[in-house]
Amino acid sequence: MFSRIIKNFFLKRTINKRLEKHQLQHHSHIIKSIGIVIDETYFKETSALIDQLVKIGFKEDKIQVLHFLDKKKKNLASNKQYIFNKDISWSGIIKSESVIQFVNQNFDLLINYYDIEKPALLLISKKSKANFKVGFQSIDKRVHHFMVNLPAEQYKDFVIELYKYLKILKKI
Repeated sequence: MFSRIIKNFFLKRTINKRLEKHQLQHHSHIIKSIGIVIDETYFKETSALIDQLVKIGFKEDKIQVLHFLDKKKKNLASNKQYIFNKDISWSGIIKSESVIQFVNQNFDLLINYYDIEKPALLLISKKSKANFKVGFQSIDKRVHHFMVNLPAEQYKDFVIELYKYLKILKKI
């Protein structure tokens, strides 16, 4: 436990240094591919969130999800892509090959679906090569292009707000 606190401290410090130099790039691409980073420690309605995105017009086969858990658990679904705290070093190096592939993929939209700031999630969001990043207002503002002020439990309202503003921004 104590080592986890120290690791989070150093990881947070590393991320803050990187975010100070970080500039968000603006692209005017139409959104076709979506990446979602979900903190599954608190939010378990992943399939319902994906269903809502499909209802508004996105294709399910163009949506990829990365599930974050604080600790590795037994009986995890084999068809899901997971990341754990142990997959990231103290200096912010990602050790998992599948997570590196997720981060390096050029998504048109990255949805950071977590409203509690965790260093591992911030690192993934910052390193992602997505063209447009969306998240919650309670997270560091230097990571996202667009932020929604809702709790994570209100995924239906989140998708409605996201759709409304993506339409205004001519992203869909």
